[in-house]
Amino acid sequence: MAVTDWRAWHRDYDDPGSDLSRRRRSVQASIEAWLDSRDDETLTVASACSGDGRDLLGVLARRPDAGRVRARLLELDDVLAGEAERYAAACGLDRVDVRRADAGRTASYAGTVPADLVMMCGVFGNVTDDDLRRTVATLPRLCSPGATVLWTRGRFREGDLTSTIRGWFAEEGFDEVSFDAPDDTSYRVGAQRLARDPEPLGPDETFFTFTR
Repeated sequence: MAVTDWRAWHRDYDDPGSDLSRRRRSVQASIEAWLDSRDDETLTVASACSGDGRDLLGVLARRPDAGRVRARLLELDDVLAGEAERYAAACGLDRVDVRRADAGRTASYAGTVPADLVMMCGVFGNVTDDDLRRTVATLPRLCSPGATVLWTRGRFREGDLTSTIRGWFAEEGFDEVSFDAPDDTSYRVGAQRLARDPEPLGPDETFFTFTR
């Protein structure tokens, strides 16, 4: 199995016209819309495989209400996790916690969930279809009532699985909030809201493993 150099992968964000940069802007627009739709005094965010955290941190850094957001970022790569910590500190985001942990294990979310926003950005394209289905089925265990899940998935040569993914969310009791799929890019960004009762986190188990 080829191992992706995730630090090099992140360099595509340096090009504002790249698909990754456009995807980030789409994700950030969804985060902005979610924040604008919530008037809670405190909101909890759990971000899986968060990398340098800029998807979320870039939004919080420019919002006057960032102090109401308590976020935990899960990232195994020590360098990327360190970048997220430094950026959060530089922006004064003292309610952001970066944990070096395996986001594919439910135990890593203890103390953070149930969360009001669960971010699965950069996950669904790096796991098997079986793990992806298992992840969607696990998400109600990470969610608070009415929580939103924000996810991304690329369009691959072998086909576009996003219609199937959206169907899996519906089967698990989620309503679709938005779906961004520009014709001239390979990325897709979805937001789904839990429309049924959430489930308890339960015992530790692995629900996804990266394949690259």
